[in-house]
Amino acid sequence: MPPTPLLSVDAVTLQYRVPGRLVTAVHDVSFEVLIGDRFVILGPSGCGKSSLLKAIAGFSTPSAGAIRLSGTPISHPGPDRMMVFQDLDQLLPWQTVAGNVEAALRRAAGLSRAEARIRAAEMIGRVGLAKFADAYPHTLSGGMKQRAALARALALRPAMLLMDEPFAALDALTRATMQRELLDLSLDMDLTVLFVTHSVEEALLIGTRILVLSAHPGQVRAEFQGLAPDAPPAAKERLKQRIETLIMESRLSHAG
Repeated sequence: MPPTPLLSVDAVTLQYRVPGRLVTAVHDVSFEVLIGDRFVILGPSGCGKSSLLKAIAGFSTPSAGAIRLSGTPISHPGPDRMMVFQDLDQLLPWQTVAGNVEAALRRAAGLSRAEARIRAAEMIGRVGLAKFADAYPHTLSGGMKQRAALARALALRPAMLLMDEPFAALDALTRATMQRELLDLSLDMDLTVLFVTHSVEEALLIGTRILVLSAHPGQVRAEFQGLAPDAPPAAKERLKQRIETLIMESRLSHAG
């Protein structure tokens, strides 16, 4: 018997209205995410990846189809689906790192001040920011800001962590460091991660499963099983080429 999915996206179409026309962001998209997956949605810019993630977060409603978490339709945002964005300025600027995490715990989880302080300190330590708990966001580097945003999201112990190109605005070295740290955290904490990117290399590094979307409007082109970190380089190169070929064919088809 196959395992029960944590997340089910069933024949979802997302549309939004702009002056004079209706735009379809994604069309008839279906997939499932299992507990413990690092599920990557990959596709060219403008294919609706972020729109799909926001609908899963509960920020928008599908025009058709259904999105369910543990069998329950998603109708609004909730602490069971915490999101980390690409924007490096996600934190409350008037709060310290600790204050940002504690505020989220008190507001969304209903913890007391003392409980929030203990859990925040634990999670801030896990992301390597213990020495910067009392720092304000404007004093932090881009990588530190993303670590703080990650600590805030994980402190709420969500069923699923949603990440919308969270490392895209970082320099190459910091991005590589954050990717490795996310892998370590996901294994250490048994996280279920839904990760959006347009980088094939990042998808191959992070994903246990990779869903490839076509160019706008986004439709499912293929789904691949990710490779183990110790997979032969030749296997990684073959998978990379298969995915890149799909994306290139999609772009050419869209352009034509």
